[in-house]
Amino acid sequence: MEHFTVALTLILKLFTVYFACVAIFNLKKRKTCPAAPPKTRFAVIVAARNEEAVIANLVASILRQNYPAELRDVFVAPNNCTDRTEAAAAAAGAEILHCLAGVRSKGAALHQAVAQLRCRGYDAYVVFDADNIADPDFLARMNDAFVAGERVCKSRMMTANARESGVAGCYGLYFALFDWIFNRPRAACGLSAKLVGTGFAVHREVIEAMGGWNTGTIAEDAEFSAQCARLGYRVHWVSGALTYDEAPNSFLLSLRQRKRWCSGVMQVARQELRHLWRDRSPRPMLRWDMTMFLLAPFAQAASGLLLVLNLALLGEGYLTAFLCLLPASWLGMALLGAALCLLGGYGLRGMTPAVLLFPVFMASWLPLQVVSLFKDTKQWHAVAHTGRQASAPLNM
Repeated sequence: MEHFTVALTLILKLFTVYFACVAIFNLKKRKTCPAAPPKTRFAVIVAARNEEAVIANLVASILRQNYPAELRDVFVAPNNCTDRTEAAAAAAGAEILHCLAGVRSKGAALHQAVAQLRCRGYDAYVVFDADNIADPDFLARMNDAFVAGERVCKSRMMTANARESGVAGCYGLYFALFDWIFNRPRAACGLSAKLVGTGFAVHREVIEAMGGWNTGTIAEDAEFSAQCARLGYRVHWVSGALTYDEAPNSFLLSLRQRKRWCSGVMQVARQELRHLWRDRSPRPMLRWDMTMFLLAPFAQAASGLLLVLNLALLGEGYLTAFLCLLPASWLGMALLGAALCLLGGYGLRGMTPAVLLFPVFMASWLPLQVVSLFKDTKQWHAVAHTGRQASAPLNM
């Protein structure tokens, strides 16, 4: 058993070393896309389920873009709604795309929406969640990237209601952490940013290469990212394009949401890893990086199980050492949270609850990964939104 735990520890260290080595590229200067005249014709798509309270805010933020009106249209695809989402979206100025019966996931709604729009001559498709607010220059910065030759683009994200609760603030710190250790270095070394399910844009070329939008898991964003890696398309991080997202205020609701994220990535790994290396690719490093990303939740779950195993095998001495390290670990993570308040553009004012809760928020990922390893989440659960307005955009 001792040899097994040592071998497992070494394997898990490989993941840490790999992601740490990539993070070093944060020190390398990133190339930014030069400002370009408006050229890209955008179709903005929102798959909405019971989002009457927030959909008008998002539609208004798209219609207020510093981008020619003739080059952007907003489409809302209501699905499984029991409220006035469709009426609110139409009143705000969006065109309604009606989904056929049987839509049970965001991916299915996007599949039908894209299928209806492919013949209308758009250059790129932008996907938002209904609770988002887009910065006024969002489409202009995405246009810069597409004119420069990028084909899949992901925006920077901030939490709109970061000061409303400690939980909501932790989401903002988590987004900032991912930007600094994942997205920024990958933008510098030519790898893919993390494509979360909102605030991203896809060129028509990619949609045609894939035959439309075709995802079936509850993590449609990770599944689409794997499909992009298989075809050799990288996800370009556009730091100048900013999306504000409304985060949950309940820790229990946060656990449920993040459990779905963990379980969804594991679903994608089981489905896509066998296809990822099936064909030759002109950009094998994209596939390798995606492979490591998809395996990371399993590695984190294994580290959680290893911790339990060590506690059981090594007994009271190991438990005592573990408990002694907890205060220092909490303090270090809280200090990191304070630094992320500044790096993420939130400032320290009003963020104390988030900084104090951040160590618990980050530590909770470990049991969520362990539970997801044994209990799959197959159904999407609604997260109620209130339509909090975002603060003024800040540059990193």
